[in-house]
Amino acid sequence: MDIKTLNIPLPEDLLKLKWNGQFDLMTEMIDLRIQKDIPQQLKERLLLEKEIIKQLPKQFLYTQEEAIAICQEKLYDFTKEEFEQLFKESVFEFLFVNNVMKFKDDFFDNLIKTRPIYQNRLKQSLTNKENRDEIIQEIMQKKDIKYKIHVKIAMKMKEEFEEIGNTIRVWLPIPIEYAQVEDVKIIKTSSKNAIINENEVGQRSVYFEEKLQHDQEFSVEYEFINHIRYLELDEKQVKECQMKEYLDECPPHIVFTPYLKQLVKDIVGDEQNSLLKAKKIYDYMTTHIPYSFVRSYITLPCLSEYMATGFKGDCGIYAVLFITLCRIAGIPASWQSGLYCTPTTIGNHDWARFYIEPYGWLFCDCSFGGSGFRNHSELQRQFYFGHLDPYRIPSAIEFQSDLVPHKTFMRRDPYDHQTGEIEYIDRYIDEDEYDMYQEIIEVVSIEE
Repeated sequence: MDIKTLNIPLPEDLLKLKWNGQFDLMTEMIDLRIQKDIPQQLKERLLLEKEIIKQLPKQFLYTQEEAIAICQEKLYDFTKEEFEQLFKESVFEFLFVNNVMKFKDDFFDNLIKTRPIYQNRLKQSLTNKENRDEIIQEIMQKKDIKYKIHVKIAMKMKEEFEEIGNTIRVWLPIPIEYAQVEDVKIIKTSSKNAIINENEVGQRSVYFEEKLQHDQEFSVEYEFINHIRYLELDEKQVKECQMKEYLDECPPHIVFTPYLKQLVKDIVGDEQNSLLKAKKIYDYMTTHIPYSFVRSYITLPCLSEYMATGFKGDCGIYAVLFITLCRIAGIPASWQSGLYCTPTTIGNHDWARFYIEPYGWLFCDCSFGGSGFRNHSELQRQFYFGHLDPYRIPSAIEFQSDLVPHKTFMRRDPYDHQTGEIEYIDRYIDEDEYDMYQEIIEVVSIEE
């Protein structure tokens, strides 16, 4: 299935069924339609939509009554009227399933993350709240720091979905040695037959292909050095950019639509300095667009327009929109993503890079910059334009890049490579059929 066909609009009758949650009827109608003599591109789009609507209902679990009850259980003095006001402010992701409004499985976590005021009303307070100001101040003071990160990543089929003896294929993400990443060492893999990708890939993996055994774990343990440098950026030093790469569209999400081109004009105005243009884009995004958890990317339309019109999105959509707006403005911009790993927490994260002469590639994390804005930390908001903390494990440097070797069945995430991919040789494996583990072994500063 070609994910680029997401840019082809669904026929209106199918779209009406989709947004009313009539997924079974929609599937029947798609099956009938693809038997007809229709353009191949449209047929590919409809086949892709069949996969999308299989996933959608699994992510939306709670009725409005159930969602309100969860908020009242976990928050002091929460009311139905409060929920309704938050709904009007687009805080909650929702979907109709068989004409019933359902709210996303992580709607409450999203509320707590994006509305700091609600953290103070939790009946059970948060633990391990991170203070990013400390590491930022260290970087700005020392100008040059190194951190060693040592982790283990693993996957295992759940027992009820084991097909013992069937060939299974697994891709586990590992760091790409480039940019800030140095001295990558693969310490251990669960199989001597594992194949380790070279660095010359857009998304790097350790690959396993074996006959599945009972209770078999597929794992990789690695370590590397993150080398972070702090630069004092001066717009007066900026020169005309000679970089000709990373300026193109990449459908279906990095696309130069009329709306986005006009948005760039509105944001940038008459500014000609490339550093200041990028800063204007960053300032607009971090101060105007709130962070929000979203459903899986494959179920979303054009990610850049989704955020630019809906004014919400998560770290990956921030990165895609920033890249898109920069490229429209003539600034080379690229993807970097993988994991965010501190001494106490590990999880998926995406961010971006942009190219400015004479500084070269600079970092941009609109998600963390927006978090600084929400939490009234101008230090954080300013830092994440041009710079990055050392807690990153980049396993993907190209958005929408293929795996090596190619995955036969549809990827869980066709754009990114953070948690890995898995399939049987003869069928797709759904994400509820396996478990994924991320273990922090060591994250430590290296003093030279």
